[in-house]
Amino acid sequence: MFWVYVLQNPRGRFYIAHTDDLITRVVNHKRVDKTLGKFTRKNGPWILLWSEPHAARSSAMRGEHQIKSWKSTEHIQTALLGLPD
Repeated sequence: MFWVYVLQNPRGRFYIAHTDDLITRVVNHKRVDKTLGKFTRKNGPWILLWSEPHAARSSAMRGEHQIKSWKSTEHIQTALLGLPD
């Protein structure tokens, strides 16, 4: 099983990715023991807002790419998370 997921930090920034182990990956994003070179470690704390299961990595990668192509916080909030404009 693979997952596409969206994290958000307190400043409202999103992090979109895919993984085959959602729980472990989210825990790793929340680590603060090392900060050099890791976007999520430097820009957290993060909360998991949304996730979607996929049977194959290729499908998860397509889902991740689609969300990233939106390039709009508002689009992510309305289309993906169902929040009002």
